[in-house]
Amino acid sequence: MTADFKDDKVVAQHTEHYDPTAKDVNNTSSGSSIDLESLDIDEKRLIRKIDYHLVPWLALLYLLSFLDRSNIGNANIFGLSEHLKLKKTPDEYGLCLAIFFVFYVLFEVPSNMVMKAWRPSMWIPTIMVAWGAVMIGMGFVTGFTSLFVTRLFLGITEAGLFPGVSFYLTQWYRKYEISWRISLFFSAATAAGAFGGLLARLINLMDGVGGYEGWRWIFILEGILTVVVAVVSFWVMYDYPGTAKFLTEPERAFVVNRLHLDNDGCSQAFKMKFVWDAFTDWKVWCAAIMFHGSLCPVYTFSLFAPTLTKNLGYTAARAQLMSVPPYVAAAFVTLSAGWISDRIQKRGIVVICCSTVGALGYGLLLANVNNGVNYFALFLAASGMYPLIPVIVAWGANNCGGALKKGVATAIIVSVGNCGGIVSSFIYPSRDAPGFKKGHAICLAYCIICIITAVIMWVYCAAANKKRAARNAARTHEWTAEEKLQFGDRGDHNDWFVYTL
Repeated sequence: MTADFKDDKVVAQHTEHYDPTAKDVNNTSSGSSIDLESLDIDEKRLIRKIDYHLVPWLALLYLLSFLDRSNIGNANIFGLSEHLKLKKTPDEYGLCLAIFFVFYVLFEVPSNMVMKAWRPSMWIPTIMVAWGAVMIGMGFVTGFTSLFVTRLFLGITEAGLFPGVSFYLTQWYRKYEISWRISLFFSAATAAGAFGGLLARLINLMDGVGGYEGWRWIFILEGILTVVVAVVSFWVMYDYPGTAKFLTEPERAFVVNRLHLDNDGCSQAFKMKFVWDAFTDWKVWCAAIMFHGSLCPVYTFSLFAPTLTKNLGYTAARAQLMSVPPYVAAAFVTLSAGWISDRIQKRGIVVICCSTVGALGYGLLLANVNNGVNYFALFLAASGMYPLIPVIVAWGANNCGGALKKGVATAIIVSVGNCGGIVSSFIYPSRDAPGFKKGHAICLAYCIICIITAVIMWVYCAAANKKRAARNAARTHEWTAEEKLQFGDRGDHNDWFVYTL
C-alpha cells in the first residue's frame, strides 16, 4: 500500500500492503510517521466504522464454518452412525472426524500464501462456495467411504478461513486492537455450538421429508445456507484498507499510516526468506504448541458436547438443548478475555488464567463426582478453553515482524493447533462412556501444556525486551528511517521491535 499526494489530496494506491520503500503523506521516508492529526480524522469513530463493516460479516462466516465442521456430532446423535452402519472397531466414525483435520492442517499455510498473493475478497468466498457444496454432498452419503471422502474435501476447502481471517484482521488493526476483534470473530464458534444444537434439533423434525433422514437434512440445509452467504460475500467483503470503498481517501491514508506505526520498519514485501524465517522461529512453534493444547479440548467439546450431556441421563433431543448453556457462558468469557488482553496489552497472563479454569473443569469431569458437578464442569471447561483461541493467535501474530512472516506464522500456529482436532476425534470413543476418563485426562494434560508454554513465552519475551531496551539505551542516537529501511528484512529480530508479553 502506498500513499501519494496528487493535487494536494491523499490518493491511496493498492499494492497488497503498505510499501515500506514509498514516501508517506508527509513526503518523508517510511521510517517516520505521518502527522495523523493533520487529516482531521476522528480515530475512534473510524475504527468503529471499520468494525461495523468487517467484524459482523466475518463472524457470520466463521459461525458457518464451525457449524459445518462440527454438525456431524449433532447428526450422529440423530442416527448417522446407525443408518450408515459405521463399525465401532475400527472406529470408522472417529476416522471420518480425523480425516477432516489432516487435510485442514496440510492446506492452511498454502491457503494463506495464495490469499496474500491474490485478494481476500475473492479467495475467502471461493473456498466457502466449495465447502458449502461439499457439505450439501454429505447429505447424500451412503456409507463409510463416501462420508470419509466428503470429510476429507471439507478439510481442504475449509482450511483457509480461520488462518486467513486471522491474518486479514492484522492488516486492518494495530497489535493491541487485534485480540478483541479476533475474539468477536471467534465468538461465532461458541455461538455455532449453541446455535448448532438448537438448529439441528429443529431440522431433525424434517425426518422422512423427501425420503431422507433428519440428519441428512442437517447437512443439506446448512450447506445451502453456506453457499448463499458465500455468493453474497463476493460483494460484501473488502481487501485491504487502501482499496476499501466504504472509506474516504483521507480515511484510507489514515488507516494505512496508523498501521505503519506497528510495522515500525519491518519489511512488508513478499520474499521467500520471510517464509523460511517463520518456519525456523522457535517462538512460532512455541505458540503453535500452545494453540494445539487449546484447540484439542475445544474440538472435543464441539464434537462431543451433545454426547457428554446425553451421558448425564438426558434424551438425544434434551441433550442438544442442555449443551447450549455452556457455549453461551464461553462466548461471554471469550469476548471478555479478548477485551482484557488488549486493554492490559498482555497475552500471557490471560492464557494462564483461562487454562487454569479449563484445567479445573476437566479435573472435575475426571473426578466424576455426580451429574450436577459434571454439568457445572462443562461450563468451566468451555469457559476456560474457548477464550484461549483468539488470545494465542493474537500473541503469535504480535511477535512476528513483517506481513508475510506474520501470515505464514499465523497459518503454522493454526495448522499445528488443528492437529488437536485429529487427536480429539479418537479420545472420546463410545466404549469409554459414561466416564470418558481417557478423554478428560488428555484434555487436562493439554490445559497444563498451555500453562507451561505460556510461561516460557512470557519469560523469554520479557528478558528479550529488557536486553533490547538496554542496547537501544546504549546507542548514541535513535534508530533512523534509513537504518530501519536498511535492516527491515530482519523483522522482529531488530532491536527496535518490542515483543508482546
